Amino acid sequence: MECEKTKLDSPSLYTIGWIAALAIKQAAARALLDEEHSEPDSFHPSSSDTNNYIWGRIGQHNIVIASLPAGVYGTTSAATSASDLVHSLPQLRFGLLVGIGGAIARPNDDQDIRLGDVVVGQPHGVTGGVVQYDFGKAKANGVWERTGSLDKPPSVLLKALANLQAEHEIRPSKIPQLVEAMLTANPGMKRPGSNFSYQGSENDRLFPSDYDHVGGKTCAKCDISRRIDREERETTEPMIHYGVIASGNTLIKDATFRDNLAESLGHQCFCVEMEAAGLVDRFPCLVIRGICDYADSHKNDQWQRYAASTAAAFAVEFLGHVPVRQLKESPRVLEILQSLEGKVDSMSHRMQQTDLTSTLDQLPFVAEALFNSYAEEHSPMCLPETRVQLLAEIDEWVTSSESKTNSG
Repeated sequence: MECEKTKLDSPSLYTIGWIAALAIKQAAARALLDEEHSEPDSFHPSSSDTNNYIWGRIGQHNIVIASLPAGVYGTTSAATSASDLVHSLPQLRFGLLVGIGGAIARPNDDQDIRLGDVVVGQPHGVTGGVVQYDFGKAKANGVWERTGSLDKPPSVLLKALANLQAEHEIRPSKIPQLVEAMLTANPGMKRPGSNFSYQGSENDRLFPSDYDHVGGKTCAKCDISRRIDREERETTEPMIHYGVIASGNTLIKDATFRDNLAESLGHQCFCVEMEAAGLVDRFPCLVIRGICDYADSHKNDQWQRYAASTAAAFAVEFLGHVPVRQLKESPRVLEILQSLEGKVDSMSHRMQQTDLTSTLDQLPFVAEALFNSYAEEHSPMCLPETRVQLLAEIDEWVTSSESKTNSG
């Protein structure tokens, strides 16, 4: 007989939003809850909200897990999910985007990432930890300039991340214990074909970029002698990598494309995925990815469930380092977004004014026609607020998307 779930009085008691786009990501998140709750009676989602919600507690934090409708994924869908979440639960303080991704592994460059490892988006250089690789502009000679660098996580998350990193310098991560406890409590998560446990080092193969996959769902027909030799790890426990995550709407299964992308982004780019770019600027959050493939033609689904487990386990361990008091004192996500919108509007207005001034400076003029012309200061034809319509017409002409021709 199933125990009756706890039901909190108000949805305002939930302060953290956890976005798990796919069913396997939601399953891992749900299985790692310390306590699952019933939906609060007073929760009334917005009419356009298509998210599915699971309510619960992890440590001292009340969490709401949001998942997308079946078969829906990508940056646009993630953005919609985040927008719905914020409007239905405006009291949230921050979010976690937890899921799976493809590794950019460079063993010879001290970037030895294995299947099941965890990559966490962390600010590096001028990036906020996530870059949108398919957002940019074409330049001369076919060069593509990437312009989609996204905002960094809120300070309360970066502080907690620093504390967790310091702890891992002293003692190992709790990810293995959390995954094991999850599997023990939920034996069905170890059944064949739906296994959330470690998949074995013999099934973790990294091939050179110039060796394509040979038929079938697995690499059984691939030439094992072409596999890149990597130093054997002392343990099968996942490692955690902190750096840049590349996000876009394209599912990357091409090693050459992956390598070119990595070259353009630099050596601190560890992972590619398909959701974060649509979400980070709309929902202040930390992006956590479990590695399930190497973003090449050998990509398959075997490691996805285990990767979802390690990412979710890291998220649970991370939340243990987020102080409840600091969280309550943090601004609500809705307030952060409104502040950002105000700054963007102000910047846009200043840019428009600058563009107009620059354009006016380039136009020919008659000195005597100036508003402040000394020669015409007593002329009854030079009235206050005159020529305003002309300025408006010039402004409209400057900002119009239609072509501008000189009929003279």
